[in-house]
Amino acid sequence: MKFFGVRSLTLVSVAVAAVVLAACGKKDAASDATVIKIGHVGPVSGAIAHLGKDNENGARMAIEELNAAGLKIGDKAVKFELLAEDDAADPKQGTAAAQKLVDAKVNGVIGHLNSGTTIPASQIYNTAGIPQISPSATNPKYTRQGYTGAFRVVADDVHLGGTLGKYAVETLKGKNIAVIDDRTAYGQGVAEEFKKGATAAGGTIVGHEFTTDKASDFNSILTTLKAKKPDVVFFGGMDAVAGPMLRQMKSLGIEAKFLGGDGICTSELAKLAGDAMKDESVFCAEAGGVEGEQKAGMDKFRTDFKAKFNADVQVYAPYVYDAVKVMATAMVTAGSADPAKYLPALKAINYKGVTGNIAFDEKGDIKNGALTLYTYKGGERSQLAVVR
Repeated sequence: MKFFGVRSLTLVSVAVAAVVLAACGKKDAASDATVIKIGHVGPVSGAIAHLGKDNENGARMAIEELNAAGLKIGDKAVKFELLAEDDAADPKQGTAAAQKLVDAKVNGVIGHLNSGTTIPASQIYNTAGIPQISPSATNPKYTRQGYTGAFRVVADDVHLGGTLGKYAVETLKGKNIAVIDDRTAYGQGVAEEFKKGATAAGGTIVGHEFTTDKASDFNSILTTLKAKKPDVVFFGGMDAVAGPMLRQMKSLGIEAKFLGGDGICTSELAKLAGDAMKDESVFCAEAGGVEGEQKAGMDKFRTDFKAKFNADVQVYAPYVYDAVKVMATAMVTAGSADPAKYLPALKAINYKGVTGNIAFDEKGDIKNGALTLYTYKGGERSQLAVVR
């Protein structure tokens, strides 16, 4: 039998200790700082990968700034680590990503982007006791499930869809209004709220057709709607579908104004629609917005983002950025990154971010949420108004 000497035992002990330390993920070896894991989930593959990457970059920017600030939580130096996952805007992949983050023992989650992935994933985070802030999911159901750790930093579909419905009738003078939705939790939800708003304002819904979030041929449903001579066509869905839909509307000679929610309200839409987008023919609303003196902070964020990533902000990168900072601020306030300990501070947060003031109501929705209405001119988004 071969015996280990003292030196060998010491080396083995050191090696084992290093493995255990790495597995626990509690300390950053280089700085001896406590590592705090923040999860982010968005679709960084698939048709709306440009939106998912936009969100993820917002998270990365916030994480880098937090680490550069040398924050302490309690009396301990900390290092924030981003664990980024791809859900491809698919509910099944979204729940798998959520479970992966739970297994990694993240301290909190920012995401998901889509309502259809956010809602099922929220059940997993709730069971694990991990707070979740969505920067962009607008379906009301998300914060109406009774989960104490579910928050969002943008207005929901009741506000967004209803405001667009009223705008379609009162400002755009739409009388005969057609609706299309992609049957996702987001698309269906915002379309139904739009219909309520438009009807309440005196408009008439002449047809409601359905597609999917992966469709590319809309000739059948558009031909059906064309026969009903709509003044306005509202689409509940994302820009990857809205662009080709606008092209086919042009080819069929449909002259109606085109409206959509935040899913189409991107800088990419003009590229996807090409020459089918006439000036001031497309209108949309972003579920957020700043005005007055707060606008300077948002403008600076957009400039810094472009310099860092060589890309313009699509829609929700600043809301992701703020959501990360809000979560970190709650941890600092509570003196702990333990979800159970910082959750009360998160509920009571009052944070001034680049997207405006962030505070949550009893459901986890942002208080006094804003909407920004846009149209498109010369292939660029042009702001019309911020409404609350």
